[in-house]
Amino acid sequence: MSAAGGRRTVVVIHGPNLNLLGKREPATYGSATLQDIDTVIRALAKELDCDISTSQHSSEGDIIDAIHAAAVAGSAIVINPGAYTHYSYAIRDALAAVDVPKVEVHLSNVHAREEFRRVSVLAPVVHGVVAGFGANSYLLGIRAVVAMLDK
Repeated sequence: MSAAGGRRTVVVIHGPNLNLLGKREPATYGSATLQDIDTVIRALAKELDCDISTSQHSSEGDIIDAIHAAAVAGSAIVINPGAYTHYSYAIRDALAAVDVPKVEVHLSNVHAREEFRRVSVLAPVVHGVVAGFGANSYLLGIRAVVAMLDK
């Protein structure tokens, strides 16, 4: 499975508040900015010889639109849905409706944080979840979906 033209393509969707990385709770989320993370994502894409697009959305509807667009293009999805992880059945339904490789990622170890963060309503409809490795969570998620595209 790959996007038109046979190229492996991955869409990385950053959710709400991730535009504040580097300033927002650095003890929890690290000092890397979203731009820093996107830079390492692009470097990995070059190494893996795949196309990558990244976008950040604060609104639920925009995230859903990005999921739909990725699926129409045949792109794999790596998504950090932020707090929507815990309660967005609309994003869950969008992910469940698309037949592309998809991985949920989180910078922090959500299982070691507040109890409400330990439940993901999205996890049952994605292929896997990577959490707790900082920016490397994205890189591990990208490697996973690229491997699924190669099958």
